[in-house]
Amino acid sequence: MNNDNPLVYSTDAGRIEPVREKTVRQQGDGIVRIQRQTSGRKGKGVCLISGLALDDDALITLAAELKKKCGCGGAVKKGVIEIQGDQRTLLKSLLEAKGMTVKLAGG
Repeated sequence: MNNDNPLVYSTDAGRIEPVREKTVRQQGDGIVRIQRQTSGRKGKGVCLISGLALDDDALITLAAELKKKCGCGGAVKKGVIEIQGDQRTLLKSLLEAKGMTVKLAGG
């Protein structure tokens, strides 16, 4: 039997959820960058928000708030928030209102 697999069910406690470690992203230079990207997305543009020094739960909460205020979809992937469409100016004003230093990156 392979010991690398965690316990997923116990007759005493039922289903056992895996323990997730919280990861905090390194802040780097303290600047949040917003860039627009279309490559690999069949021409559909998304705004990528990177440089946030937040854990996974805080990133998901912030992404949900930004998606709601922009009125569009999005996701959180590998510590980067993706917001659908070209919403850079609105995202910049929303993040600056939260006290973050924001730069528009790329063309």
